[in-house]
Amino acid sequence: MAGTTEPLLLLLTPPQQRHRRSAYFAWGWRLAVAAVLVMLLLLAVAGPLHPRRLFGAPPETVELTLLAGAADKGAVCLDGTAPGYQLQRGSGSGSKSWLIHLEGGGWCSTVEECSNRGMSPLGSSNSMEPIQFTDAGILDSDPELNPDFYNWNKVYVRYCDGASFSGDAEVFAQDGSTVYFRGLRIYEAVIDELVEKGLANATQALLTGCSAGGLATILHCDDFSAKFPQDVSVKCLADAGFFIDVKDISGERSFWSQYDRLVRLQNVREVLPKDCLTSKNPTECLFPAEIIKSIRTPMFILNSGYDSKQTTSGPDKAWLSCKDDIRNCNSTQIEVLDEFRNTMVNELKVVEDKKGWGMFIDSCFTHCQTIYGISWNSPVSPRLGNKTIADVVGNWHRGRSQGVKEIDCEYPCNPTCSSLLHT
Repeated sequence: MAGTTEPLLLLLTPPQQRHRRSAYFAWGWRLAVAAVLVMLLLLAVAGPLHPRRLFGAPPETVELTLLAGAADKGAVCLDGTAPGYQLQRGSGSGSKSWLIHLEGGGWCSTVEECSNRGMSPLGSSNSMEPIQFTDAGILDSDPELNPDFYNWNKVYVRYCDGASFSGDAEVFAQDGSTVYFRGLRIYEAVIDELVEKGLANATQALLTGCSAGGLATILHCDDFSAKFPQDVSVKCLADAGFFIDVKDISGERSFWSQYDRLVRLQNVREVLPKDCLTSKNPTECLFPAEIIKSIRTPMFILNSGYDSKQTTSGPDKAWLSCKDDIRNCNSTQIEVLDEFRNTMVNELKVVEDKKGWGMFIDSCFTHCQTIYGISWNSPVSPRLGNKTIADVVGNWHRGRSQGVKEIDCEYPCNPTCSSLLHT
């Protein structure tokens, strides 16, 4: 530890005393640089909701709350256990402001997949543990790191249905056990319980989610808004949830195939836009490009144009090095990724005409950026117009600037894209 602080002490020492330590300067400086790099790496790999705090005393743990009367409501996880959420109460000016985050974690689209998932925290509350919001971006309680939402009531809704909080069915697994697809009931029951716990008195509310939770945010945005009186400010923020229907690196439409199985297995039609269902396949209506056309509630779309979970899906071995790090991609592979990015940008053109909406589409090779402190608001956060994601989202939500719709140029034009970001 002394080695890491020695160079800082050297810089603050009067000139006449510095010669005493000159022999140690080169060694100490190298060690300090190495320590900083290690700290940045730790921040990057720690991920959201990490069980330890890297600096200072450990913060208060946010315990899991299980949904009351879950079985009677039919609102259960894949294995039949009660779903849960973490609630951290707001304070001061944020005591009547609510941020509800829907957890992500992919999907399961076969009975076998969902049955196996039921033995994990993404399918059973038996495996869920307490969490901490420290260093978790938009969930952080530090006013310097999260100035617009730090003191809000913050809820992290656990994801245990495998269909973006949208299914309503049940099947028997091969071993005879029942697999419950009750995501829609879980979402509705949790929101109803939060209404009883103070959400009914909210003066402003923000529904957020990442990845599969980002898709859930898009699916539920309008019905979430409908829960409140018209004088309550209600908005939605979808992070890494703008999944598009394109061929993956192996030439297959993998997301279409998975969504098609999902629609059939878990019966998600109830959450799909009715105007879309009148003329299009239900699977097509599950893609955000269709859903956002009918959404009336103000929404912010946060996504990487080179989303690491979308652009690198598929088993093609020739892409292994590229999938690990976009800097390893050859020119042909970059052209494929550019085409993906351009398709996303084109599908988001509808947002340009939507009043009160916002966008932050960067060109960093990453996935989920609101719940990681390193990407949300840190020295190495992605920036557009010299503003971090926290800056732009805050400006959009608070109305501090008009037309908060930022779209980055093609990779690798943005020097603020760091290899330390979550992929």
